[in-house]
Amino acid sequence: MPSAFYLSAAHKSSGKTVVSLGLCAAFKQQSLNVQSFKKGPDYIDPIWLAQASGNPCFNLDFYNMSDEEIIRLYEQYTSQSDVAIIEGNKGLFDGMEVTGGDANADLAKLLNIPVVLVVDATGITRGVAPLVSGYQAFDKDVNIAGVILNKIAGDRHESKLIQAIEHYTDIPVLGAIRRSTELIIDERHLGLMPANETPESQGFIDTAAKHISDQVDLDRIVNLNQKTVKPIVPVISSKSKGITVAVAKDSAFGFYYQDDLDAFESLGVELVYFNTLKDTALPQADALFIGGGFPEMQLESLSANQSLLSDIKAQIEAGLPTYAECGGLMYLSRQITHQGQSHAMVGVIDADTVMTLKPIGRGYVQLAPTDEHPWNDVSAHIYAHEFHYSKLENIDANTRYAYQVLRGVGVDNKRDGILTHNLLATYTHLRNVGSNHWVKQFVDFIQSKI
Repeated sequence: MPSAFYLSAAHKSSGKTVVSLGLCAAFKQQSLNVQSFKKGPDYIDPIWLAQASGNPCFNLDFYNMSDEEIIRLYEQYTSQSDVAIIEGNKGLFDGMEVTGGDANADLAKLLNIPVVLVVDATGITRGVAPLVSGYQAFDKDVNIAGVILNKIAGDRHESKLIQAIEHYTDIPVLGAIRRSTELIIDERHLGLMPANETPESQGFIDTAAKHISDQVDLDRIVNLNQKTVKPIVPVISSKSKGITVAVAKDSAFGFYYQDDLDAFESLGVELVYFNTLKDTALPQADALFIGGGFPEMQLESLSANQSLLSDIKAQIEAGLPTYAECGGLMYLSRQITHQGQSHAMVGVIDADTVMTLKPIGRGYVQLAPTDEHPWNDVSAHIYAHEFHYSKLENIDANTRYAYQVLRGVGVDNKRDGILTHNLLATYTHLRNVGSNHWVKQFVDFIQSKI
């Protein structure tokens, strides 16, 4: 019977991700089976949360998932856990619609779990009371079960905050975390530094766990809510047994949704991982999948691995079914230019990648597949997302595209999904959900080419 709670905040950058990491690791150190989730489209936080909890993290997203899908995914992966933690994005009531419906509060209500509100206490004392009571009053259907005060300056500051909350509200203070340079994660243009790029990541997680264990009432949090979840056994199909897909996974490429990878395996597909920085050739496989990441941070190593670059180019040009997203698209272009330095890449896409200081595409997208799309149902719109600080230049005028962009940026504000040979390379990150079974479509396409 798992305990579950929703960790949200009054506003963005309140420190809830660090608190989430510390809680996951602290509960894991108590020998509890911890299952984490992240609201919305995000790869970086889930990498950290998975490392802290010891279990894969899963995303819950109103934009491309139905309520039923969200509940089913949540229940499937919490059924065997002791503690389930959902980390929100932005603030508790922030969302796309002014009237709500897609905010963190709505997800907490949908799953019927209590909210623990992280409050950044920087520069505030008595004023914390109207802030907390206002959040409590805004939507009576949201169960704010407790507050964790973050970035506390000292004993006197902590005392004033707790007195104000206890005097003016009935919400318990579950923890008060002191401001510390040990609880700062390096940030990058897309958010937190991915744990797969940071050798010291486990040390940071352990440090966060110690701070949380010392300053947060773990027993009180774990007893906030317990509910029975019926185990859901995923259906395994043997239809595609025998197919092998090579997947790039290393410090340059690591942005994959775990349930997408699970979908491949549920179809009987074997995933074989390779390292673009170290391996000199692709593993033997029927297809190739290169997800997103930060290849611009590994340009010298990627470009120096000429043997692998040549092998990938030769195999794609020979017809190897390939799907690439964002960082993968960049890697397959002729070159990537970053901070004035250009490095040769695979070169199977007739375009050059240029890194920019400001975001080119960032947020949700809506796509309409074109008649050129090799494996998608052209009648269905696709709801997905993009996050890129790069653009393509010197694109071949005869380039074919798989998508029209109805919302978002893609390659050129109008189109996305470059097609060549049996390759589809896109700035958009797809999610295997009920409205877009892209994994099965891609696997069917692979089968047709074997």
